[in-house]
Amino acid sequence: MEFLQKKLNHKFNNVELLKNALTHSSYANEVRAYYGSNERLEFLGDSILSIIVSEYIYKQFPKMPEGELTRLRASLVCEKSLCSFARELELGKYLLLGKGEDHNGGRERDSILADAFEAVLAAIYLDAGMEKAREHVMNFVLREINDKNDDGFKDYKTVLQEIIQQNPEESVSYILTGEEGPAHDKKFTVEVHLNSNVIGCGEGHSKKQAEQMAAKQALELMGAEI
Repeated sequence: MEFLQKKLNHKFNNVELLKNALTHSSYANEVRAYYGSNERLEFLGDSILSIIVSEYIYKQFPKMPEGELTRLRASLVCEKSLCSFARELELGKYLLLGKGEDHNGGRERDSILADAFEAVLAAIYLDAGMEKAREHVMNFVLREINDKNDDGFKDYKTVLQEIIQQNPEESVSYILTGEEGPAHDKKFTVEVHLNSNVIGCGEGHSKKQAEQMAAKQALELMGAEI
């Protein structure tokens, strides 16, 4: 727990809150933990995360319409993002899981890790208040925003997917075709394929950004409104 608190950059006044945040329902039910599982903390953390991110993007992008704000927030607080944050913190190592859940790979399950991230956020909030919780969240969210394209933060991949899904027999995939530069200044090249045909190519300082740029080029070549 000491090492995890260092990674969280927060020493808990009440370390039981952190323990509760890491307790999955499978463990709580198995040992009949008096403090229960992390589900209530996850519920609270979800709301705290939403208000912190909503407030930040509302102030940061004053000209962005409500629909785009909603999409941007969704991309920042989705399960994929949250479980990547949890993996960075190595929360899986500290989870209290029932024997069956542990044996079946629960420590690497995306949904469990994402819930644990939200529960830990709630624990920080209850232990030290909103400012500390905001500091914790923004350490991750700011980097996620920087990973996105600078073009109004449109989610071109989702727009492209929605168009392609109109034809169920079609499928889209993203292929990394190039990677160059030093570790601190990488440049990635990605192609987007419709079935086996290349329909766009993009570059970026992260794979995510390159995929977005490839999707953007595909949409432009298709004549779609972006």
